[in-house]
Amino acid sequence: MGTSAPDSASASFEDLIDLAGERLGAAAIACNDDFFAEKENLVRAAPAVWKEHEYTDRGKWMDGWETRRRRPPELGPDVYDWCIVRLGVPGIPRGVVVDTAFFRGNYPASAAIEACFAPQHASPDELARAEWVELLPRSSLAGDSKNRFVVEREVYASHLRLRIYPDGGVARLRVYGDVLPDLARLGGLGGELDLAAIENGAFAMGCSDMFFGVRHNLLMPGRARNMSDGWETRRRRGPGHDWVVVRLVGEGVVRRLELDTNWFKGNAPGTALVEGCHAPGATLEQLTGAGVEWRTLVGETAMQPHARHFLEAQAAGAITHVRLSVFPDGGVSRLRVWGALTDDGRRGCGLARLNALPDGVARRELQHCCAAARWVEAVIAARPFASSTALRARAEEAFAALGPDDWHEAFRAHPRIGESKAARAQSAAEARWSSGEQAGAQSADAAARAALIDVNREYEARFGHIYIVCATGKSAEELLALARARLGNDAETELRVAAGELEKIMQLRLDKLLRGV
Repeated sequence: MGTSAPDSASASFEDLIDLAGERLGAAAIACNDDFFAEKENLVRAAPAVWKEHEYTDRGKWMDGWETRRRRPPELGPDVYDWCIVRLGVPGIPRGVVVDTAFFRGNYPASAAIEACFAPQHASPDELARAEWVELLPRSSLAGDSKNRFVVEREVYASHLRLRIYPDGGVARLRVYGDVLPDLARLGGLGGELDLAAIENGAFAMGCSDMFFGVRHNLLMPGRARNMSDGWETRRRRGPGHDWVVVRLVGEGVVRRLELDTNWFKGNAPGTALVEGCHAPGATLEQLTGAGVEWRTLVGETAMQPHARHFLEAQAAGAITHVRLSVFPDGGVSRLRVWGALTDDGRRGCGLARLNALPDGVARRELQHCCAAARWVEAVIAARPFASSTALRARAEEAFAALGPDDWHEAFRAHPRIGESKAARAQSAAEARWSSGEQAGAQSADAAARAALIDVNREYEARFGHIYIVCATGKSAEELLALARARLGNDAETELRVAAGELEKIMQLRLDKLLRGV
């Protein structure tokens, strides 16, 4: 069985984001039993409470998830109850807290946690068929305690399954980790988004003080529910001012900002200043040192209490971090930083996700770039990649190792040039890519499309595989001329020409995969 994490390690992971917090949209969606207390309590934002002498028609009222007592012959060493939690946002758990607050004579003896990656809207039946992996091995629990465990294994998760042995009650489940959403599916990679939203992957790295309200509240969804749901510092009695540093979703260009002092009626800052810097990968120590150039996004501006301040950003170029300074102290409930990711910012987000995806999911996505199984496996095996340049180099190296059988395998996954609606495409992304690549052919007149059909047939009859060409930016006339010229090649020469075109397509699609287009 696992053991509870030491205090220093637990303090480290508890400074991260609770992926299982209801404020981010987490929910307990299924369980085998919750006779005494409902599963929904597991992800409540507030700490569990005790109500003396409070009973329901089923027994003592408890603020948590509690199952009925198991009895022989079902009771055994490996019998357990379970509950599935959909995380508020997908991410990589770094540590968990199994909180048994107020469960003193009715807590589980031990617990284990499994994780899977599935669509956020997956049903319990679909999740039953998912590939679950161990996140936390079976570990002993103490009653009425925060049982803290460091997660040793790196797993990209959208759902967790908590197992308790053999039965009993758990007040809260906290899952601290790194947020890693699929921004392409959220529509955020191609346009404007909140670069400072936790749900998009931003992170409040550190601050000067957060005596009354934690810094992560600044980046939470929605408006603050009350004065506790914001970032608030103690009252300064000397010189200086307070500040918070936020790592953005990725490298981006900021267009406008919002500072919301909702609920801060007598304790809003007097003024505020927002700056940005370009320092990819910088630590908090580096960002608060003398070597970073901070550029003004919003000059020092008077803050009104209990109000939303919408502010246009000054031109500052591409940035990766923002610093909010409040003078001299006070509370801000939300910071919104609206803008667009740069191409490098989009690649960075896409690369982080590709590095973290389970093998099966990564395999399906890479197959749309090149369907040769040996190429896909070689790229998967080389993860994680430090940069998009490293990924591109490995992809090219893996392609160079392929041979005729691999090329033919990849050819079979491609639609014919001019084929209606990319009929052979296997996913929405691949259909979109094929359609964009073949825009010239698909917009051609009827005569040109008919000619393409004829040349496809002639080409396949001669060479035994479809006409492969990197069609991006080429008109139907250009595609026809290339096909007719290549019909003059011998079979061996043409196979290598087609393989070269396949590599060009792979390179373009791999970049599209990272950029989410």
